[in-house]
Amino acid sequence: MQKDNGAKYIMAAFALVKLLIPFVLIHPQFELHRDAYLYLADADHMAWGYIEMPPLLAVLGYLIKLAGGTVFLVHLCAGLFGAATIYLTGAIVLQLKGNRTAVFFACLAYLCSGFLRMNILFQPNFLDVFFWTWSTYLIICWIDTDQQKWLYYLGLSFGLGMLGKYSTAFYILAFLVGLLFTEKRKLLLKPAFYLAMLPGFLLFLPNLLWQIYHHFPVMHHMELLTRQQLQYNSRFDFLTSQLLMAFPSLIVWMGGIWYLLMKNAGRKYILIFLIYIGILSILLYFNGKGYYAAAIYPSLMAFGGIWLSQLIKQKYFSVLKWVVPVLMLGLTYFSLPLILPYRSAATLAGMYRSMGFQNTSMLRWEDHQQHPLPQDFSDMMGWQEMAEKTARIYHRLPDSVQQQTMIYGDNYGEAGALSFYRKKYRLPEIYSDNASFLFWLPDHFTQKYFLFVTQDLPDSDDSFFNHWGKREILDSVTQVFAREYQTKIILYSQPDDSVRIIADKKILEGKNEFHMK
Repeated sequence: MQKDNGAKYIMAAFALVKLLIPFVLIHPQFELHRDAYLYLADADHMAWGYIEMPPLLAVLGYLIKLAGGTVFLVHLCAGLFGAATIYLTGAIVLQLKGNRTAVFFACLAYLCSGFLRMNILFQPNFLDVFFWTWSTYLIICWIDTDQQKWLYYLGLSFGLGMLGKYSTAFYILAFLVGLLFTEKRKLLLKPAFYLAMLPGFLLFLPNLLWQIYHHFPVMHHMELLTRQQLQYNSRFDFLTSQLLMAFPSLIVWMGGIWYLLMKNAGRKYILIFLIYIGILSILLYFNGKGYYAAAIYPSLMAFGGIWLSQLIKQKYFSVLKWVVPVLMLGLTYFSLPLILPYRSAATLAGMYRSMGFQNTSMLRWEDHQQHPLPQDFSDMMGWQEMAEKTARIYHRLPDSVQQQTMIYGDNYGEAGALSFYRKKYRLPEIYSDNASFLFWLPDHFTQKYFLFVTQDLPDSDDSFFNHWGKREILDSVTQVFAREYQTKIILYSQPDDSVRIIADKKILEGKNEFHMK
């Protein structure tokens, strides 16, 4: 990497800004995202795998809880990975022998994009972005030096990336296929290449064995995802989203593609472009969501920073040195209400109406209906209210009743949020059969009271709920902008003898699907 302390100061400054964003630009009304509560619940049950993800995020959740388990620490973790990624983007520029201006453009491009939202969410996506960007850096170092050590580091990045999010497999596959179209293809015939990949594979192997033993829960998860969400995706929308996810920095990352294809210095790294095309092709084939490809864009932004820094040296383009940053910052400011929940929910909803966004895809949820807020924002509200009200109801019960009460969340968000707040509100273990919570259900149901948190009342012909003699709807979530608005807290009591039999059968069937004993 080229030594340039000034450039490194720029990288560090952008990394610091990225780190501070979750603490400065999230309105206090917004809590953790629904998914975060599930991943933090995973951290209470450490394993080599989970239905919804590989184990690395749970390891980070475990460390967060070891340090105190606060919301501050959750945001700090996501922010640190965002800061590390923006620093890596600058490091790629320096490895390409770019100057301070190139570093500035590349880091600003990362900042002015959908990554603003991604790094405030405790989800596997930020791991994806980090490890893909690190992998690109290592590939460039290997191309520049042809030293075997970079392939060993690359293997480790692949292994850790697979432990972070399985979509790293798309990057790996695109890398291997891309090699076939370059002069480096001969590497695939050398045992040294596979020896370099071996440590990374061994790192991932325990999770692979876990998947095999449990009948590949990842396939079950993908089947549900396809049935409930991906089948509604359009390939046109996928391609359109590639332009929108980093729209304020469009000129930079598209300039990166131009640099790779049209400049002699860039064509040396044509493998990075082939990886990009490979990833898009795979995701188009599988009808993936647009943001699945997001992790490749920091790499393109680095090449774009090089391209733009060279372009502004020309007489007629020197003005772009000022125009491009102003344009990127202006577009980011305009789209900020859709990227970050930096105002109250009511204020944001009013802003969307005034900006004419009511009927756009930005406010269309997975149910294909229009809503006042983006789905991610509504998924960040109502959880503490839910936990507080559930705890209030639970603690009003006599001690003898509390000991025979199971608290149950109908979906992983409800169960995860109750689990996150259960120590604060002195609640017992929280259960659900949704996502990995299925793994942690007791084998036998023995409770005589069932405190059920659910958005929808059970069907009238539900075999389990029809055998309770009494149902009391005791409270609900009142935050109108929350996705969990009107989620009910229901106490079931007076079960007949069939309840235990039905519950045990359902638990056994669910666990058997994943080879659980």
